[in-house]
Amino acid sequence: MNKIVGLLVGLLFCWNVLADNIELNPSHPDRYVVVKGDTLWDISARFLQTPWRWPDIWQANDQIENPHLIYPGDIIELSFIDGQPRLTLKRGDGKLSPSIRRSSLEDAIPTIPIGDIAAFLNNPRVMTQEEHDAAPYVVAFDDEHILGSPGYKAYVRSLDENSEEGYSVVRQGAEFKDGETGESLGFESVFIAESTVERTGDPATVMVSKATREVLKGDRLLPAVEGPVVQNYFPRAPDSDIKGRIIAVVDGVSQIGKHNIVVIDRGQQNGVEVGHVLQIDRAGETIRDVVAGGGAEVTLPDEKAGTLMVFRVFERVSYGLVMKSRHALHLLDVVRTP
Repeated sequence: MNKIVGLLVGLLFCWNVLADNIELNPSHPDRYVVVKGDTLWDISARFLQTPWRWPDIWQANDQIENPHLIYPGDIIELSFIDGQPRLTLKRGDGKLSPSIRRSSLEDAIPTIPIGDIAAFLNNPRVMTQEEHDAAPYVVAFDDEHILGSPGYKAYVRSLDENSEEGYSVVRQGAEFKDGETGESLGFESVFIAESTVERTGDPATVMVSKATREVLKGDRLLPAVEGPVVQNYFPRAPDSDIKGRIIAVVDGVSQIGKHNIVVIDRGQQNGVEVGHVLQIDRAGETIRDVVAGGGAEVTLPDEKAGTLMVFRVFERVSYGLVMKSRHALHLLDVVRTP
């Protein structure tokens, strides 16, 4: 974990020679005092038009302990060196609360609002129809119960004798389809409950716990995902040309805005990685050309409408957090390398 954090930190605060291409926010301040609740993205947006390019103008101070970590009370200052913008950090007079410990990674401000995505870091998952059909499934409950709830035993078939101790109970959700071709990219596996194996065999016995809804016969089991949750990200534009579409939005809202979570139809096999920043273009509307007549139609060009950052990647789809929206966004809007 320390090596991963070290790598992210090193990447995040490198000195990039492309700083001369940076566009500053026209209303940028000369200095900013960090407050609790800030994120690195929000602070960067105060200074830059493209917040993910913070590393390009960051100048670390070797005399400051942990200069790659920023805490409430710290001061960010903008200066110019040889005509190029530079951002520097001061552990200064920012009215830092005595209760804040600068030595703790947990106290440092996050890159993005972790609270908006925390529930989605381990769940849901994406499975193909074949993977879903092959997964262990609930066949019955004890005491002739029709449904399963926390504290109930469930009987499961197709659970391997050398099974994991903990499993997530999931249910097949919406199908994800390519925004252009309509090809199936997999199904969302909706988290239902946690379960613990009490006895192996056919059927095996599991104890249901921490349910978000009642367990049904036919629900599937997947090994529980454990381990540390990623708290820091390295936002960056992809090196390759990626273009796809928004194909789903969490909570099913019709219009998408800032900090909504969306699903795009591009994943690992398309070169998408965690931390990739993608531009969102509002898909051009196809309208009737009343001047040309004869039923002629024309498709208006796509217009830049927002930005998202990918935080979870599967083989053919990815989950992203909308970081900026100039206009209301919609399903099938285009995402691409900025």
